[in-house]
Amino acid sequence: MTKVMEPEEIDRALRRIAHEILERNKGAEDVLLVGIHTRGVPLAERLHLIIDEYENVKVPVGTLDIGLYRDDLDRRPTTELGATAMPEDPSGRTVVLVDDVLYTGRTIRAALDAMADLGRPQAIQLAVLADRGHRQLPIRPDYVGKNLPTSSSERVMVRLQETDGKEGIWIEERV
Repeated sequence: MTKVMEPEEIDRALRRIAHEILERNKGAEDVLLVGIHTRGVPLAERLHLIIDEYENVKVPVGTLDIGLYRDDLDRRPTTELGATAMPEDPSGRTVVLVDDVLYTGRTIRAALDAMADLGRPQAIQLAVLADRGHRQLPIRPDYVGKNLPTSSSERVMVRLQETDGKEGIWIEERV
């Protein structure tokens, strides 16, 4: 297993993403951050804190469980469901979906379906901590912490203090 991002690098990447979100949206007034369970939630909360630190604006943070929207439920029958909670109606807002790793794009497709059931945002943007490529759907992130070119035989593991008690990103060969 090879560590490819240290905690300081994760923080630096999130700070850059927060600045890019503010620049692209000309501030944070209509932005709603939505973390995809599991590790997208603490990442969205961190972005919220960083934006508040820079702009003194409390961007609302929602959580999104996409478990029932997945197209591989037959292969993942033990998927644990989390809570979907929106602090505000996403209709008319710019929703920034936040996730840890972008791989095939299927999780994001499910997240888009879930968001469609919750309202009609003005725009939906995507922020990911790591983009490893290998897309199966035409989905592209708007904000990327780090591009990690990987082979399909490798696995990217993100660990965050909030969910795992340690922090970093590792790549390991699948056995």
